[in-house]
Amino acid sequence: MALILKKKKVKLIANPFADIPDPLGYGQRAVDFLRSLKHPKSRHPDRDFQLDPWQERIVRQIYGPCDEHGGRIIRNVVIMLPRGNRKTSLGAALSLLHTMGPEAVPGGEVLTAAADRKQAKLAFTEAQSIIQAGSEELWRKGQASRRFEEGRTIKLQEYKNRMTFPNGSFLESLSNDAGTQHGRTPVFALIDEIHAWKKRDLWDVIRTGLVKVPNSLSIVITTAGRGQENIAFEVIDYARKVAAGKVHDPATLPILFETSPDADWQDEEVWKACNPGLIHGYPDLNGLRQLAREAAERPADREAFRQLHLNIWLGHSSDPFVDMPIYDKGAGAFDLEELEHEPCWLGVDLSSTSDLTAIVAAWRDGEDGFIVHPWFFCPEENLDKRTQQSGYPYTQWADDGFLTPTLGNVVDIRVVENVIRELCERFEVREIAFDPHYARITMANLSEDGLPCVEFRQGWYTMGPAIQTLEKAILSRKFRHGGHPILRWNFDNIAIVDDGKGNKSFHKGKARDKIDGAVATAMAVARASLGEDTRSIYDSDERAEGLLIF
Repeated sequence: MALILKKKKVKLIANPFADIPDPLGYGQRAVDFLRSLKHPKSRHPDRDFQLDPWQERIVRQIYGPCDEHGGRIIRNVVIMLPRGNRKTSLGAALSLLHTMGPEAVPGGEVLTAAADRKQAKLAFTEAQSIIQAGSEELWRKGQASRRFEEGRTIKLQEYKNRMTFPNGSFLESLSNDAGTQHGRTPVFALIDEIHAWKKRDLWDVIRTGLVKVPNSLSIVITTAGRGQENIAFEVIDYARKVAAGKVHDPATLPILFETSPDADWQDEEVWKACNPGLIHGYPDLNGLRQLAREAAERPADREAFRQLHLNIWLGHSSDPFVDMPIYDKGAGAFDLEELEHEPCWLGVDLSSTSDLTAIVAAWRDGEDGFIVHPWFFCPEENLDKRTQQSGYPYTQWADDGFLTPTLGNVVDIRVVENVIRELCERFEVREIAFDPHYARITMANLSEDGLPCVEFRQGWYTMGPAIQTLEKAILSRKFRHGGHPILRWNFDNIAIVDDGKGNKSFHKGKARDKIDGAVATAMAVARASLGEDTRSIYDSDERAEGLLIF
């Protein structure tokens, strides 16, 4: 089920929970098993596991529908729930369904995976506590095995975060920040809080391992995240397309409780629609009210509230420059060849030699409007390592032509200079704006060739007006960028700092984020808006045509 809120209205996309087929009774069997469990924190009689109706519908939809051979139709489940809706308890119970329940496979490998060791162990520990609550004999630390029921033992290896069951199946927790996990062959994988995963290594290992086993199942349970250049957004975006019918994939079940960015985040009806557990007492309503009161006065807290409790997917920065859905309005394609004879302004951010370097061209587009196109450069050496460490697809960007790697472990400035020369030959470049901090040599080299280089320092006095001009164009939907993925990523990373006088400055939302393309864009747009040209009219044969020279 995909739940999208538009202000106070609730729109259900392709509700899969009505008339759920269960021809072989596997859905009922799964529900019966979960209801037979105990939970140490349950308020039900005898500490019975609390399986509320909304959770039961999810379980029935996963395990009920079968194909003509009796195989489960659902192979991938994507559940996006706000914090406090007992994702961990449900995930732990389902992992036990596949180790000691009717879905168990003798010798089967069941995994819980998360961003780090602490998070990965939460579902494992939750499963352990459920078993303990249902056992007649308390588990004592240090014992090699724990009595579960008469004649059966469960072997607990705490140092491995692993439990082995009498049928030979085992439950183990893995973290994405650990070493390689190749060779895994899970029959069931619970992927927890994927929005916090910085890299995709473990995801790829689990996904490729699942296809080795028939009738395997993966369940992603997460809250909303930030940005688009990460594995979490890929997973959620695919689930959204399935929910909306844009992609036909009967093996994927999307269950997305998310709120539209334009919804009233202080409306409690919105809270209730997005948090299915609220009507059952979780999360705590008074607690949410307190957080909302504080968030009304603190912008950073407000963004956290919208992300974690209303499942609104945000940009990277806590104080974003512009809402990215508005930025995306300018993603329509345009033809660079049609701009070859139009006045053009370049902004160049050389940054440091080992970092991302950007050239952005800007053209005027009607009154107060602009068209921009970027060129990005980075060192070729360790490109794969850079991809793995940052979590961003540098290698894919290079393969797709969005990024130019230069030889060595630093950006080859000669390559950048040559591209600028080529752009000046192709387009009617009026100015090339540089921050002189890193660009003294480059400006000297290009100026010797007669190219119109100008300084554009990165202080409040110069960047403040530039950012205002850029912001106005974006907000008025007069900014076309063609949807270049790296440029979008850079804009998504911006955190705004105000000097208290209305002047704004770009900063990174996080240390590992890049904003070079956005900075170069602001420079180019600012110069284009002024229409200044430092060249002599005698520098161009075309401009001098018709002059009488004595």
